[in-house]
Amino acid sequence: MAPRPSHVSEYLPLLAAVAPLFIIIIVGWFIRRIGWLTEEADASLLRVIVNLLTPCLILDTILGNRALEKIGNVLLAPVAGFVTVAVGYFVCYFAAPLFGAGESRQRRTFAFTTGIYNYGYIALPIAQTRFGSETSGVLFIHNLGVEIALWTVGIMVISGTRSGGGWRRIVSGPAIAILVGGTLHFTGAYAYVPTVVRTAVHNLGVTAIPLGIILTGATFADHARDLSSTSRVLPTFGACLLRLGVLPVFMLALAIWLPCPIELRHVILIQAAMPCGMIPVILAKHYGGDPAAAMRIILFTSVFGLLTIPFWLQLGLQLIGSGH
Repeated sequence: MAPRPSHVSEYLPLLAAVAPLFIIIIVGWFIRRIGWLTEEADASLLRVIVNLLTPCLILDTILGNRALEKIGNVLLAPVAGFVTVAVGYFVCYFAAPLFGAGESRQRRTFAFTTGIYNYGYIALPIAQTRFGSETSGVLFIHNLGVEIALWTVGIMVISGTRSGGGWRRIVSGPAIAILVGGTLHFTGAYAYVPTVVRTAVHNLGVTAIPLGIILTGATFADHARDLSSTSRVLPTFGACLLRLGVLPVFMLALAIWLPCPIELRHVILIQAAMPCGMIPVILAKHYGGDPAAAMRIILFTSVFGLLTIPFWLQLGLQLIGSGH
């Protein structure tokens, strides 16, 4: 009888899937420091990533994806995305005073930043390398629900009001790509798209994630000076505890008990393991939050996530399985 693989041997492949992402973040940090990527270029690069490269990646992943033939993936995925983020905001808002974030601005920033996971830049490469294109396609559908939660519930949290405007942000390049890709897929019209066009879309799409992660590292470099303060130790610790310890338990339970296809279970598992998302540091500045506090939370949950992501993925796979 062949010996059973050790926990270390099971853990290392998961760690190997995560580590390159953090190396690319370091690369982004470095090229900002030496002046190869300037702050003036960020806005243009971000527009290209969001409005061109990411939609191409979505189209390349959705068209012909067999996992989208399962109705449970199509209907439940966006609901799961919305619910997990909304619950995260709720839990973090009411837990914030326990970690020294009781003042309104700090509480709103704590909840907004900690409540949403990194649903794209880190989650997608893991989905692609560990589970394949079928799970990646479901991930995009799931993330539509995350976007809705971000631009509605999330904006209410960070702004402290019921101000509108969030719905306009949902109508974005990625959302349009999901709708167009879904229409082409379910009507079968994608079969008539010329191969040369599909190839061009693929070649553009594969650049989206690396460029996005490089830009994230550059943003970290911009706010490095904010990390020297010791006044935010308790909120940062609380954010790590909630995002990397408490909320994954809820999401893992959802992945186990929700009656859904295996691809969606894997998507929820991946998102359960994620550190905080990157976008709150930008929106906190725009909506009256505390960008420095958001940056600290994002950076520290991302660093500690290098250790916790493989742990949650390994535990989740043991509980829900990896088969189709």
